[in-house]
Formats: sequence, structure tokens, C-alpha cells
Amino acid sequence: MMISGQLPVTAWLPTSKKEVNQRGWDELDVILFTGDAYIDHPSFGAAVIGRLLESLGLKVAIVPQPNWRDDLRDFKKLGTPRLFFGVTAGAMDSMVNHYTANKRIRHDDAYTPGNKPGYRPDYPTIVYTKILKELFPDVPVVLGGIEASLRRVTHYDYWQDKLRPSILVESGADMLIYGMGEMPIREVCRLMQRGVPLSNLKNIPQTVFLADSMEEVPPMKQWQNIELFSHEVCLEDKIQYARNFRYIEEESNKLNARRILQQVDSQIVVVNPPYPPMTEEEMDVSFDLPYTRLPHPRYFQKGDIPAFEMIKFSINSHRGCFGGCSFCTISAHQGKFIASRSEKSILKEAEAIAKMPDFKGHITDVGGPSANMYKMQGKRLEICNNCKRPSCIYPKVCSNLDTNHQPMTDLYRNIAKVEGIKKLSIGSGIRYDMFFDENGNIPEDKMKYARDLIANYVSGRLKVAPEHTSDDVLEIMRKPSFKLFYKLKKLFDQVNREKGLNQQLIPYFISSHPGSKPEDMANLAVEMKSMNFQLEQVQDFTPTPMTVATEMYYSGVHPYTLKESFTAKSKDEKLNQRQFFFWYKKEYQQQIKSELLRIGRKDLIDNLFGKAKR
Repeated sequence: MMISGQLPVTAWLPTSKKEVNQRGWDELDVILFTGDAYIDHPSFGAAVIGRLLESLGLKVAIVPQPNWRDDLRDFKKLGTPRLFFGVTAGAMDSMVNHYTANKRIRHDDAYTPGNKPGYRPDYPTIVYTKILKELFPDVPVVLGGIEASLRRVTHYDYWQDKLRPSILVESGADMLIYGMGEMPIREVCRLMQRGVPLSNLKNIPQTVFLADSMEEVPPMKQWQNIELFSHEVCLEDKIQYARNFRYIEEESNKLNARRILQQVDSQIVVVNPPYPPMTEEEMDVSFDLPYTRLPHPRYFQKGDIPAFEMIKFSINSHRGCFGGCSFCTISAHQGKFIASRSEKSILKEAEAIAKMPDFKGHITDVGGPSANMYKMQGKRLEICNNCKRPSCIYPKVCSNLDTNHQPMTDLYRNIAKVEGIKKLSIGSGIRYDMFFDENGNIPEDKMKYARDLIANYVSGRLKVAPEHTSDDVLEIMRKPSFKLFYKLKKLFDQVNREKGLNQQLIPYFISSHPGSKPEDMANLAVEMKSMNFQLEQVQDFTPTPMTVATEMYYSGVHPYTLKESFTAKSKDEKLNQRQFFFWYKKEYQQQIKSELLRIGRKDLIDNLFGKAKR
């Protein structure tokens, strides 16, 4: 980890009483608690919100990874904030951070110095809030981050195998901000600065609050209401719970969304519609804040922070994803619509990275949740205003979507020209299905981008995510036919031959996804054998709140069709599916043969372990 002797500790937001005193502050306006180490970089939510509040003239401090098991001194050390406490579990859901898909505890934490585990509790959003409410009962607590965002209404908790109510109910917090929080937190602070108490702020978009009755829900002319089945009904009826999800996802994917109401015991959870996607100017303001781009000096002697090391020489060009994959939470948190930065802002960041003392000339990534969605939006936005499709590219690319790849081709070339940058790689996943038209051909602007990408911006490996080979499973996943992967590989190999390169195409796959059966996994293995792939980038499906796949896992039905679907749930079922990824390893082959005999598919044994058919 770089130790910077050039920046004083006051270049970071304060994290201790001593650092607060160094700034000459007698009182803080907002104190943020986070389950991550404090990394002052636009990829980490606590830093983004902290810097934004600072830009509003507020006195802000961050308490990273407070100790919740001692005398709670970390929660007391900075005293009482004038406005509110902010609480986030961090940049990653704490339960995914702590446990594998088989619920085994992980022995590392990429968001902690030295990759050490044990520096945050399970569900820190709830744990931190309850402590703060006990110590400071009169101070409002505002929740944010992905853990809170995805638990804003009744949700299935895989780790406890039960439905839980809104995290507002369980934590006792006063408000929840879901999604990317710059716009709502700005408005919250503006009104509180004018003397409006947080308890009166019930009409701010993208916020969630609890009401004791409908009289406490202010009527809004521009917002229609939709009422979900209550938490208690969901506990009794899995089908009604599944129905709820369709409404939640559709409202999350609309530009003109309705306000969502859900009864929980005697209270009402009120989810206000989101803000419109951030404009280019608003995105630039957020990314141009005075980040040091470094971990706080308190960590300089405590080892590298892997999550920072992974992204410190990368650039985030946009937010959001219109892919709508059934197992993914990105659109539920960042939104379906793309919010892009200006090229000027991105080049400014590239120049700043190039001047970092330990930069060796390699920008490791430029992208977002999907690398190739920069600057993409509807051709006619009035059509988007009335759309509630969860995906703009499945089952086919929307005719109203502008998928022009030229802005990205230009962006990459201009970044590569910045002084001090020797190499640029694209590390984010590519949605290659956007390359192809309805006839399976690649139009000129996409071909130019794809060839340029493969020839110039792959650092040895290009990552893509076909996720499965079965058409039935891919339909549930909202992913394109595996036939397109063959076309991509053909182009990839062709460009490599032309340029004399020896690069790898690395496909990602998921086992145990709802709808996936053992024979589907066996066929996947046969496909991989025929293409000479020995898989590395694989994962077992993990149910996380607010995805179609999770609702199918829990309820047994698809929330849109209410049709029943098989899902591997037991440990043995999941391991039986996962082992097909490693068909080429001798230690798995007998188990695989036994499983295929059990399901009466001896033909797949012959295909998998006989001579490869190309």
C-alpha cells in the first residue's frame, strides 16, 4: 500500500476526536458509520456521501468499522451530531461478504486492512443502528448502502431462511435512502438546515419512512400509490409474496414510478418513488469531489485493503444497468437507466491517476456494472417514460435503445493518449449480446468497438458472462442464447490470429440457478468440453434480496407467471450441480457418472467422458 507523505491527515474526512479537533470543530453536523474501512475514493459509498455533505458546508466525520463488542466507545467518541447519524453496512452486502453460497463462513474481508475478517457484525445496518438508538435515542438515524437498499420492504433472507420485514422496522432507524444516495441526502440536509425535523420529511423521492396511519402519508399529486400485500400476508402465503415482487421490480424500473405502501403490523412502510437518473452534470459533481483516492492514513501500517487495490487504477464511467438479469441486484440499487459522466470528467480522473506516485502506467478498467453501456439511453425518452420492462435488451434489444458504441471507442482512445498512461484494459464485464442485430450480425459501430476492444484493451483475458448454456435456464435468467457466445468466440479468435495475440476469453457460469437441473449442468459441461474450456470463473447461485431468482428460490414460482420451477436447494443438490464445472478433474468424475445414472442420462456420460465432439 502506498504511504503518502505528501498529504496531511486533514486531507481526509476526520475519523477520530483528535482529527476533529485538528480542524478546529466543536460540533459535527453528520456522523457516518460504515462497515468498511474508510477509503476516500468515489467507488466507496461512505466517502461519496461524506464528501458530498462536506461540499454543502457541513462538518462531517466517518467512523469506519466501529467495535460493537466492547464498551461501545467507537459509537460515543465523536459525540452527538447536530443533524443525524448515517449508517451503512458498506459497499457490499454483509451476509454475502461473510458467507459462501453454502453458508460457510469466509475467512477474509476484502474491505478490511490485511484482508482480515471479523471487523463487522452480520447485518451491521441493524446492529449499528440499535446501538446508536440506545445511546442517543433522540438523534435521527438515516440508513443507506446496498444492504439497506435491498431490504426496504418484506424480503427473503437466505441466511436465516425466512421472510423479514423492512429493515426500517427491524433496525429502528428513522429514514432509509435507497439506491445511489446523492440526490435524496442533499435534499434531506437542505431541509434540515432550514429547521425542518427529519420526522417531517415524508415527500422526498427515493426515501423510505414508517407511518402509523395513512393520515401520516402526505398526498402527492404527481405520485400514485400502489399497496403491496402486507408483511403478515406474505408470511402466510408465498404466492402473494411472489406477486409483490413483480410490482416492486416494475416500479423500480419505471421513470414515473408509483409510491409503494406495505402494512407491517400496525405500521405502514412508505417507499417514495426514485429521483430521475442523475444528469451528466450531476454525475460530474459527485465524481469531481476532492477525494484523495487513498485509504485513510490510519491503515498505512495495517496491510493492503484488497477492494481498494483492485480498483485504485480504474475509472467508473457510468452507473446503472438495463440488462435486468434475474439473479442481479444492480438495477434494484443503481437503477435500470444509465447515468454517465462527461468525457471531460473521466479524462480529468485519468490525469489524476497518472500522477499517483505508485502508478506504473496501466489503467485497469473503465466501465460500470456492464462495461459497454456508457452514454446509452432511449432514442425517444417519451417512450421510456411509459416503459416498465425489467430489461432493455431481453428478450431482444429494444428498438428505442441507442446502442451506439462509438462514444466508448472514442473514450478509450482519448484516455490512452493521457500522458503517463501506457496501457488501458477493460476489466468490467461486456454485454456482448448488444453487439448483434436481430439476424446475428454485428453492425459497423459495434464491430469497430469489439475489434478495438479485443485488439487493444484486453489485459490477457476478456471476461464475459453467458451464465449458462440451457435455453430454458437462460430464459429465466433473462440472458441471450448461448449461440451468441459461439459468435463472440469466433470473432475473438479471429482478431487474436490477425494481431498475433494469445489472449483468453473467460466465461462466467452459475450453477443451481432456479430452473437449472442436473442434466442442464451436464450439457453445460459437454459444451465446455467441446470448446476446450476448463472453467475457473464459476459460482453457485446465492439468493440475495430483491431479485427474481431469489423469489423463485423461496416461493417456488416465477413472480411474473406464477408457474412452478425446480430449484436446487439442499447442500447435496447444489454440490451435484457445481461438480459439473469440474468434469475434467478425476476426483469428480465418478460422482458425476453416478449422478447422471441416477437421473437416467447415460447418454450424457458418453458425451462428457467419451471423445469430444466439436
